[in-house]
Amino acid sequence: MFKNIFQSGFLSILYSLGSKPLQIWDKEVSDGHIKRPHDEDIQSNVLEIVGSNIQSTYITCPADPNATLGIKLPFLVLIVKNLKKYFTFEIQVLDDKNVRRRFRASNFQAVTRVKPYICTMPLRMDDGWNQIQFNLADFTRRAYGTNYVETLRVQVHANCRLRRIYFSDRLYSEEELPPEFKLYLPVQVEDLSDDLKWDGA
Repeated sequence: MFKNIFQSGFLSILYSLGSKPLQIWDKEVSDGHIKRPHDEDIQSNVLEIVGSNIQSTYITCPADPNATLGIKLPFLVLIVKNLKKYFTFEIQVLDDKNVRRRFRASNFQAVTRVKPYICTMPLRMDDGWNQIQFNLADFTRRAYGTNYVETLRVQVHANCRLRRIYFSDRLYSEEELPPEFKLYLPVQVEDLSDDLKWDGA
């Protein structure tokens, strides 16, 4: 999808203020909703994904199940609101062994588990809005002992509010971010690598 596009700096795949924020996403809703309410904390329209079963209410990108994102930028950042309910998201990557691997972060899981094709990990979120930073190159190396090549797919499940999901070539400080990438409120930055407890690490 983005494979033949020159990639540097920032590449946004979801922005809640766009005219069609889910243009490149597919939606699956069962006993829940995907809406665009106004969030009081940041005084802005956001994308809300809510469902009684997190497995059956989600958005996935790209929308075409046979397509892949082809994003080579190694950092994934989600600006997401904690709704104090179960929440999970998943990233599928390709490594230099040409193997598709998945990372799944959930706020209801206690320990990190690494299997050959999926790594599941706990996600700690503060109240309100969070900026979740995911170093895909580092995680691929630590979990699978291989090198990150590109991201194939991103899936975000209920329950959360989203402002933006983007990839970047490195981690940027708040001062370096373009204005439309900032939240303009005291935001807690959550670097997932702090929470990972690897066996033998």
